[in-house]
Amino acid sequence: MTNRPDRLVYAAALVLGALPLWASRHLPMADLPQHLYLISVLHRLDDPTTVYPQLFAARHALTPYLGYYYLVSLLNWLLPLEAANRAFLSAYVVGLPLALGFLLRGLGRPAWPSLLALPFAYGDSFGWGFVNYCAALPLTLLCCGLFVRALEDVPRRRAWTGGLAACLVAVLLFHVQAFGFLAFGLPWLLLTTAVPEDATARGLAARLGPRVPALLGVVPGVALFLGWVVLRFGEPPDIQPGQPWKAWGPTFSPQNLAWKGFEQNRAEFFDVLANTFHDGSDRWAMYAVGAVALAGWVAGLARPAAAGPRRWWAWARLPGLGLLALALYFLLPFDIRGYVYYLNTRYAHLAAVLLVATVPVAVPQWRRPLGLAAAACALVLAFVMVRGYRAFSREADEWAGLVAATAPKARVMGLIYDGGSRVVRFPVFIHSAAVLARERGGVPNFTFASTPHSPLRYRDVVPPTFPSEWRPHQLDMETQGAWYDHFVVRGIHPSRVFGERLGSELVVVTQSGRSWLVRRR
Repeated sequence: MTNRPDRLVYAAALVLGALPLWASRHLPMADLPQHLYLISVLHRLDDPTTVYPQLFAARHALTPYLGYYYLVSLLNWLLPLEAANRAFLSAYVVGLPLALGFLLRGLGRPAWPSLLALPFAYGDSFGWGFVNYCAALPLTLLCCGLFVRALEDVPRRRAWTGGLAACLVAVLLFHVQAFGFLAFGLPWLLLTTAVPEDATARGLAARLGPRVPALLGVVPGVALFLGWVVLRFGEPPDIQPGQPWKAWGPTFSPQNLAWKGFEQNRAEFFDVLANTFHDGSDRWAMYAVGAVALAGWVAGLARPAAAGPRRWWAWARLPGLGLLALALYFLLPFDIRGYVYYLNTRYAHLAAVLLVATVPVAVPQWRRPLGLAAAACALVLAFVMVRGYRAFSREADEWAGLVAATAPKARVMGLIYDGGSRVVRFPVFIHSAAVLARERGGVPNFTFASTPHSPLRYRDVVPPTFPSEWRPHQLDMETQGAWYDHFVVRGIHPSRVFGERLGSELVVVTQSGRSWLVRRR
């Protein structure tokens, strides 16, 4: 942005992009209750008014989810937990176009197309509550921008290299899948970026020398990654064929990989970019972005810029990054059971962000009107997301009635036969038990503390439960249910779950929305 009015418009668009996060009481993110519960435990691990000290301990090991949990826990000292989380999510939403703009400027492109990334901050990964992966995306773009500057900006090469080293470590501490993209993206930038010294360099050593600082900048992150791989994959896999969240065979064996076909991935690509609401209204912002990008391509192709071979390679850097992300979407498996889930699908957002920014506007007169149009897309986004989030929040107010009837230090089993919403497409009520447990300092039957990427672990007793929170019909009351004093049932009447136990040892204490809270007498 070259002048004050343009910067003000850009800032206003960023505010609009983050506005939905503050416009409703509840956010429709399926895994968010689990994340907030774990952060609450981490923040109050020694609180005697909770069950946390008896059940949980810190996991003193490197895991790629540390960044999100510890940062929000730190913010929780200044803000209430949900406000701290919203502040973190706002930094992600705002950071996505800012980091993309930083990369665009480093590649010699105008920054205004970075606003076209705002709608893609929401969508499938956000709706599922994959906060760690989402938060890694701005850092991934920032790494690319720092890498380019460490190659090209000779006077500040050392500073950019230091920033690159810190940023790449941060990416790994949020999510390994974003780090995996950089394993392809940074070599692509290395091959397609010329350095000033190339004009006078003679021989391979002379050409390699100026690139050494950028290469050194990736060493700390790579070393940390290799250390994590040794720790993670050095453990014997827990192979349980057919069981959810467990490996079905050796890590990369055919029985342990779940694939989607090319046609399914092609059909789902645009769906996962904007699939929050049943009415499809969140697609309006995506359509607006597509229209602006198309206008930019028309304007750019109407007067193409002259380019020699070197300038052509420089121009290809950004499309190449986008195509790499797109290739990962189409070529990787959907799941590596026991290790990584939703593997290929998550790269759709990164591919969209990078590809939409390739708008080749060569006519300076078009940049301001197109920049204003890109900012207007943020207005469309804010309108539809605020409206939809508020509608969901009214539905999710059923949690308040359940929390009010939950005792302190409750042991809550979630029996969610219907985790769906009338407003959003995701199963946002699947972790209702975690909402009640967090509010009362208790424990739900399932938490991420049972997974190796959590910063917490169970001390001794792991709450007994059925194999998957998605299969409540597998409940065994004698061996699993006996440990709990509260049960939240959603989707069917509790009498169909507990039979004769209801009214004798169990009693319904409240119904709220489509959920019932059952307690022991």
